[in-house]
Formats: sequence, structure tokens, C-alpha cells
Amino acid sequence: MLSRTASELYWMSRYLERAENTARMLDVTQTMSLMPSIDADHSELVAPLTITGTHEPFLERYQQVSMENLLRFFCFDEQNGSSIFSCIRLARDNAHSVRGKIPAEVWECINSAWIEIRRWRKEGLKSGQAQDFFDWIKERSHQFHGATNGTIMRGDVLWFMRLGTFIERADNTARILNVKYQVIREDEDSVREFYRWNALLRSVGAYEAHQTLYKTLSRHSIAELLILRNEVPRSLRACLDEMQTTLARIEGNTGLAPQRLTRILNANLTYGTVHEIVERGMHSYLTDFLSDIGAIGQSIHNAYLEVL
Repeated sequence: MLSRTASELYWMSRYLERAENTARMLDVTQTMSLMPSIDADHSELVAPLTITGTHEPFLERYQQVSMENLLRFFCFDEQNGSSIFSCIRLARDNAHSVRGKIPAEVWECINSAWIEIRRWRKEGLKSGQAQDFFDWIKERSHQFHGATNGTIMRGDVLWFMRLGTFIERADNTARILNVKYQVIREDEDSVREFYRWNALLRSVGAYEAHQTLYKTLSRHSIAELLILRNEVPRSLRACLDEMQTTLARIEGNTGLAPQRLTRILNANLTYGTVHEIVERGMHSYLTDFLSDIGAIGQSIHNAYLEVL
């Protein structure tokens, strides 16, 4: 497969995953912002900007950190390259470039999402419509994954798409957990802490999984669930398991470097314990994890996506 084609498949999936992750993040942020006395210091509103590293670009465009401005910035702002609108547009552009490599169902799913989000942007989010928009984005993402898994041949086209999905998902989960662990303080009101941890679990679709696997909700149980438990689709270990399996399936020997880095990181997750992570410090651990994921992404680029 040509490097350019591999790159377009890889980034098409990354952008669609990023759009869903952003919708999940905003969904929870809006829910928390409506709760009385939950965010007197505006830490929940600032969290999306910290997670995405867009604090400075946001303040250049908007004078105040409010839910209304966050929705504008993260949903439809063309100047924000990580907005949902920008992600769908970029995913559609990449899909158009590889139109001959993907089934009609996959293309139609992405193209129709692009047509519909332009309508959403033109009409704007009226009062009470934000939740409908978030649900629509998540539904579109699920349709994309269903069409992908149900129609694409098991080969390099699918492997590069899956690789893009899971490296983006791992990065997102680590960023959310890193920021939320710093925002939610152990000494704060137990009710406030409870709702914030529940919001974190819902942002990564792991609320029901936590209820099934643990009797009580705690900082340690959430850390173990979202880092070390591969039963949860958005946990770091689950993502690394998928990346390791996918890289091994791609034809040729050019991917030995990313395979090695992925296996090392996955081994640390497989044989690590939550007590070791807590002793080391959650922020330090997740910062190093994000650095490792960045190194794997760069290695994938050098091995497969760089046009020689």
C-alpha cells in the first residue's frame, strides 16, 4: 500500500474518533456546568481547554470561558482544527481521497455526516439542542465503526483505519484522566467528588463497566479501570492490545520499530498494578504515557505514512 493511502486511511479514522471524543467531553462538561455549586472555580469549564491544549487559541477568540463559548469553539469553529466540524471535514477529505479503497457504506456514512453537520452549523445550536447534537455525533461514529467492521476486507485498509482509531482513543483517555485527576481533589465534598468521578466515567463510556466490576467508586478503582483493565474498550490497555494486534497484521517488515514500542508500553500496562501507578504519581505516570503514545505515533509515521 502507498504511504499516502495509508496516511489518509489512518487520519480519516483518527479525525472521526476525535470528533466523538470531543462530543463526549462536551456532553459531560455541559452536564456538570448545570449542577448548582459544583464548579465555583470554573475548573470543569476550563478542563476541555486543558485536555485539548487549546486554552490560548480559545482566549484569543473569546473573551470569557463559558459553556456557550465552549460549544461554539469545540462544535463549529473552523479556526479550531480540533472542533467537531473541522474533524468531520478533514475525515471527509481523507475519505474522498481513498474513495476507491473503502466500501460505499463507509463513504456514505462519512459523506452524509459532513452534509448534516453543515446544516447543524448553519442553523446553530438552539436552546436545549446541544444534547441532541452530541447524541448525533456519537451515533454517526457508531455507524462508521459498524460499517467498517461489517464491510471492509480484513487487510491493510482495515488495519490502518483501526490503528488510527485506537491511538487516538488511547491519547484521549489518558488526557482526560490526567486532567480530571488534578481537578478532582480528595479533600473536597464527597457528593461533589462522586458526581465528578461519575462524569469522568460517562465521558469514556465506562460507567456501567465500573458498576459491574467494582462495589464502590474510588480514585483507585477508576484508575485501575481506565488504565489496566482490558475489558473496557476505552481503557489504555484495551487500546494498546488492539494497536499491538493490528501492527502485527500489517504486511512487511517496515513496522518493527512501532511494534517494539507498542509491545513495551503494553507490557507495562499488562503487568503493572494500580498501587505502583499511585506510588509513582498519577500525573507523572500519565504524562509519560502520553509521551510514549506520541513516540509510537511518530514511529508509525516514519515507518508507514511518510512519503519517500
